[in-house]
Amino acid sequence: MSFPLLTATAALPAIGAIATAAVPAARRTAAKWLALLFSLATLVLAIVVLVRFDPGGDRYQLTESHAWIADFGVRYELGVDGIAVALIALTALLIPFIVLAGWHDADPVETGSRRWRPTQGFFALILAVEAMVILSFEATDVFLFYIFFEAMLIPMYFLIGGFGDRAHEHGEKVAATQRSYAAVKFLLYNLAGGLVMLAAVIGLYVVAGNFSLTEIAEARANGSLEMATGTERWLFLGFFFAFAVKAPLWPLHTWLPNAMQESTAPVAVLITAVVDKVGTFAMLRFCLQLFPEASKWATPVVLVLAVISIIYGALLAVGQRDIKRLIAYASISHFGFIVMGIFAMTSQGQSGATLYMVNHGISTAVLMLIAGFLISRRGSRLIADYGGVQKVAPVLAGTFLIGGLATLSLPGLAPFVSEFLVLVGTFTRYPVIGIIATFGIVLAALYVLVLYQRTMTGPVKPEVAAMPDLRVREIAVVAPLVVLLVFLGVYPKPVTDVVNPAVKQTMSDVQKKDPQPEVEAAK
Repeated sequence: MSFPLLTATAALPAIGAIATAAVPAARRTAAKWLALLFSLATLVLAIVVLVRFDPGGDRYQLTESHAWIADFGVRYELGVDGIAVALIALTALLIPFIVLAGWHDADPVETGSRRWRPTQGFFALILAVEAMVILSFEATDVFLFYIFFEAMLIPMYFLIGGFGDRAHEHGEKVAATQRSYAAVKFLLYNLAGGLVMLAAVIGLYVVAGNFSLTEIAEARANGSLEMATGTERWLFLGFFFAFAVKAPLWPLHTWLPNAMQESTAPVAVLITAVVDKVGTFAMLRFCLQLFPEASKWATPVVLVLAVISIIYGALLAVGQRDIKRLIAYASISHFGFIVMGIFAMTSQGQSGATLYMVNHGISTAVLMLIAGFLISRRGSRLIADYGGVQKVAPVLAGTFLIGGLATLSLPGLAPFVSEFLVLVGTFTRYPVIGIIATFGIVLAALYVLVLYQRTMTGPVKPEVAAMPDLRVREIAVVAPLVVLLVFLGVYPKPVTDVVNPAVKQTMSDVQKKDPQPEVEAAK
């Protein structure tokens, strides 16, 4: 029996979560180091998965399959394709930086009377989320996927509501109320999506007789399982609704700005760079593979929703006064690009969308973590409270600029390649949608450069005159991510080589071919 590598990759952070939570309350520093150690060990296993994965091999590799609830056809089935491998690597890469960035976010605070925050719980919850996200990427049993798709909401709820941002202009009492509101809104939106999906999962079982993604997809491909048109469309809508909430896609996005605003910066990164990727990943793995005809039927509407997300998110980002809310609305715009690439039904669009998931995770981590370091120094999230920071903290300002330029997809930085592929892939099949989406790029330049100009340039405000520059721990968090942004911006081939075969198979699932160019290239 081969070593269950996929199970181990997900089990290690789960074990780390239990071990970290069990550390005595007086040993907070030990809990932090233990969480960091387990996150690094998980990264090592994720690298092993990446190395052992053969892009030219079977669609699903390193597979595991065991009976679980036999009476209902539920199995413990795991397997990864190129898209899942890339996102597992992204998740495992970001968690150690999230742990390091949040090193002091759950330390004791003074609020009149001494109030202790459960440091061990903060890091244990982060590791628990990592375990559930990785299992969601690995699961090839629909019911198993659903369990972890929903279960990750619980630790996220406590991270948002129990460990919120300390920077609040109206005091701790109002801050606690707004954190609770954001956490409940996050939970209710995602639970509503999950309940709709549960109905669709049950409907799929009634039609197919099992929950195995590979068996159902194979039966659909060879014609041994046929779905009535209406049935397939209703099931597609049930799955897509849940994934659109998680993504988030307009108009199901409103929980995200509140959640990111009230969270600590590392938790905000966990939300948008890790957890939300499960939604867009699931569109590729489940919607397109299980319901190919319904996916094509829904494509025009989904593309309209995606382009609305792009423009709407960018416009609202331009008008924000709060740094975190600005980054949240920018992420809504970027997720619009990802969904647009997926449903453009071209290999360039879907490759770009997958690459965008990876690159957006890295660029948003850089921008949000630097914003978190900035906010922790000044004690305010309001853009108007800053000015002239680059004169007193040039390293902080420089890395903030790099994160901002990556967010606006500057050529030479990683997001540019993915955004370019998405736009090219969309334009070849839906030129009007592609043209409208390009305005999102113009708006991105506006909100990023205005944010930098208002916070980092101009006269030095007295409140930031003594602001320290980045410390060693903070540089250790940001520097590797900046290097990755540059490396993947210049040489994205390591990622595209892994994901492209999976994209071709997805295109085959929906029986779509790339449009032929109208003008033949000169030989």
